[in-house]
Amino acid sequence: MALSALEIHDLTEDVLACVCAALASAAETVEGQPGCPCRACVVPGTVAWDSCEDPCAGDGAGQLSVSVIRAYAATLDGFPAEARTVFGVRGCVPPPFTAVEIAVTLLRCTPGFDERGCPPSCDDLALAARRLHVDMVTVTNALLCCLPGTAPSLRRGRRFSLGASRTVGPDGGCVGLEQRATVALGGCICRPDEGTS
Repeated sequence: MALSALEIHDLTEDVLACVCAALASAAETVEGQPGCPCRACVVPGTVAWDSCEDPCAGDGAGQLSVSVIRAYAATLDGFPAEARTVFGVRGCVPPPFTAVEIAVTLLRCTPGFDERGCPPSCDDLALAARRLHVDMVTVTNALLCCLPGTAPSLRRGRRFSLGASRTVGPDGGCVGLEQRATVALGGCICRPDEGTS
């Protein structure tokens, strides 16, 4: 069966909502931890580093983004490996899965040099590191808990592979993380005029 036109976008919206809710929950349980940034978006292509300009304070500062890195045909047994099957022999016969690699990027403000050119204190840097580390755990846990439920029609939940969580920055007043995941969607992406047999 072909993918619906909105299946990839719906996935990214579900992931954004899930991660934002997890960040809000972490802010309630971890003292001093900021919640979900005011700027939380599904974005096309490479993430622009916005919302880290001065003044940079409060729980609403920073940016949460979900973007699609790539989509490809994947194998059933070796997911998330790319399928090397030749398609088109029998019309739109879908691959076992269409794999969609997504990136969740969370940026927070980071301490910088003061007006006299002095670097931030070790205490300020440690606080920024603590926030980043809590964010890394929160985003990872959110994906592990939410992704299976994004396909309620599947008895065992959605298949996915969790990639590495890496630190990005500091740059332009921002520091943060990028967490990648590869998610299985059923069927192929076919043109509307193609058959499924």
